Amino acid sequence: MAGEIRALVLHDVGGGKVEPRIETIGENSLPAGDVTVAVEHSTLNYKDGLVLQGQGRLVRQYPHVPGVDFAGTVERSESPAFAPGDKVVLTGWRVGELHWGGYAQKARVKADWLVKLPDGLSTLHAMAIGTAGFTAMLAAMALERNGLTPAGGEVLVTGAAGGVGSVAIAILAKWGYQVVASTGRPEQSNYLRGLGAATIVDRASLATQPTRPLDTERWAGAIDAVGGTTLATVLAQLRNRGAVASVGLAGGTDLHTTVIPFLLRGVSLLGIDSVMAPKAEREEAWTKLARDLPLEKLDVMIQRVGLEELPDLAKRILKGGVRGRVVVDVNA
Repeated sequence: MAGEIRALVLHDVGGGKVEPRIETIGENSLPAGDVTVAVEHSTLNYKDGLVLQGQGRLVRQYPHVPGVDFAGTVERSESPAFAPGDKVVLTGWRVGELHWGGYAQKARVKADWLVKLPDGLSTLHAMAIGTAGFTAMLAAMALERNGLTPAGGEVLVTGAAGGVGSVAIAILAKWGYQVVASTGRPEQSNYLRGLGAATIVDRASLATQPTRPLDTERWAGAIDAVGGTTLATVLAQLRNRGAVASVGLAGGTDLHTTVIPFLLRGVSLLGIDSVMAPKAEREEAWTKLARDLPLEKLDVMIQRVGLEELPDLAKRILKGGVRGRVVVDVNA
């Protein structure tokens, strides 16, 4: 017998505005899917901030349960791939946008969207990693596939105090890289060094449009969560055969650059799409996250909240005011 669950539900109130409400809804309201998960934790990503504020036209039908990722325990399964009791994680697949997401005590989704949690990784830590940390790992993997090695030189991480940046620093430092963290929040310097950053640079130094197509070579590689002018500057400063993995657009969607860095230095711009990443790549990334992301560094990133706190935090994350990872206890 289907019961009732607690959820954060968005309602369209007209004029392009949405209103979040904590409600008790029937489990039979959940969308179609072959696996039902008892959600334990979700998280807050930049995209969640957009959805909660009704921005970006990411949600087309209301009422809607947001939350682009979650981790929990399989309760019912019509798929041979999963059995009740399995611990699972979900990121991407437009969940929380086109399909109801993780800001509820239960979720019903397609089995193909789920990944079994690696041994030793709790649902809390899985959501401390979340979409942001998963994206950071995909970016680090892409850079190494492109030939990056610790011996190559400094690796830049922009938007360093955010979710992607925080996890990227911890991963790269664990792998032996000399990490340079770019941030506009100097008060976070000790936090970033604690994660493994060797050097801190002011984001303003990267925020001016390059005046020439090639600048002095500095970065062997980079993970960029900012986009815009910052990405253009990073491209001009990459070393020969260097690469930047582009994961975000906090600084804008436009990219004003030239083909010169690609032609004269052979640099690469690697796009990272965590939403539609194939299953094999997802499983590899989660295995490496469980193995290589130091939990003690992950713990210092975590801010634990309940569903009620998400609307206010959504405003802050869109303004760059959230440090590290927000973990949502949907049962609190």
